[in-house]
Amino acid sequence: MDFDRRRMLTGSAGVGAIALAGLVAKPAASAASVIPAGRKLPNAPKGSADKIAGDEKYWKQVAKHFEMTDATVNFENGYFGANPRNARTAYAQATARIQEENSWFMRREFGTEASAVRERIAAELGCSVDEIAVTRGATEALQAIIGGYNKLAPGDAVAYADLDYDSMQYAMNWLRDRRGVEVIRTAIPEPATRQSVLDYYERLLTDHPKIKLLLLTHVSHRTGLVPPIAEISEMAAARGVDTVIDAAHSWGQLDFNVADLKSPFIGFNLHKWMGAPLGVGFLYIRKDRLADIDRHFADEDYGTDDVRSRIHTGTTNSANLLAVPAALDFHRAVGAANKQARLRLLRDRWVHQVLDVPNLQILTPEDPSMYGALTSFRIQGNTTSAQSTAITKYLSDEWGVFAVRRGGVERGEVIRVTPALYNTMDDADLFARAVRAAASKF
Repeated sequence: MDFDRRRMLTGSAGVGAIALAGLVAKPAASAASVIPAGRKLPNAPKGSADKIAGDEKYWKQVAKHFEMTDATVNFENGYFGANPRNARTAYAQATARIQEENSWFMRREFGTEASAVRERIAAELGCSVDEIAVTRGATEALQAIIGGYNKLAPGDAVAYADLDYDSMQYAMNWLRDRRGVEVIRTAIPEPATRQSVLDYYERLLTDHPKIKLLLLTHVSHRTGLVPPIAEISEMAAARGVDTVIDAAHSWGQLDFNVADLKSPFIGFNLHKWMGAPLGVGFLYIRKDRLADIDRHFADEDYGTDDVRSRIHTGTTNSANLLAVPAALDFHRAVGAANKQARLRLLRDRWVHQVLDVPNLQILTPEDPSMYGALTSFRIQGNTTSAQSTAITKYLSDEWGVFAVRRGGVERGEVIRVTPALYNTMDDADLFARAVRAAASKF
């Protein structure tokens, strides 16, 4: 994202020294300034994450930080994340300030405060600020990385799988014309297990030795499958193959930092599981690999050794970026490990009640390392768009629960189910009953 069309930035200011009405201060200070009086950030109880995950009293308190409609029980939280109240407040404050102070603020102060937000993101992720650049989302981040990857030559190959995101598949396909490479599309095996996924990628790399770039998705938006990303990345690197990781759904849903993925190129969202306002994400390029990604449309606002030259967005929503620290405050208060454990528990609650349904296929394995909140199902014989649409309509009209169809899976369409922190065990029980009924009807 281009914060400095007029060279406003002369350097990065320390997070603790910067304040935008308290939005970009130390976590405790920023939280205090954007939470309505009488409502503090959640205070997680002591104990293991698995124990905290089942503390219904605590999660009811967490749920109170979200203002949600009662028109449906929403199990389609994979589209984007609801903002906790402190992030909504921060966003409203930032919007008001930008409108009221206008270019006076944007030209004099925004650049410095945006740099402080960028530092905060990097600190949370566990990387250098020099390795990330803010974007409008993971799609934009990954398009810039894939399109800018300059180590390909005619005759090389790139590869992706059916569970990868559509826009990223398109970007990989584009490399056929842009770089003159072969594009290889395959399908991850069903049912998936840790070993079967590892074997699949080993065969792919062995059978296609010309592959130089491999797209991987940390949490599939189609099925919720979490492949063993680190092992696959290392397997690829040992063969001289670079990986680019789509982490659009994972940061905030799963507990990890950037080093855990073992990849030099990653795209992230902040508006899904981190709870920031819509339209903000970032790209990560490991510092020693920056030269392998071209400057974005020959950007000259930043030097060739500055990661921000790898994405040029122009003027975009600025208030959403300034609300990111509040969202990160909430994430830190709840705790990454606690969030992961709670989301898995909500997933398990509905899934484990329908495992005995004979014509129902759950698309994630019962290996906790291979799923988070998001899981999809398929009712036998219902593999078309029309059929899956009919199932989601039935769930909504007859049971008052909302889920979404997803296409693109090699063996046919699926229904994606994605709980959030504000969902309850009662919600999961209702959804299980609805799925069981749907399996009997379709």
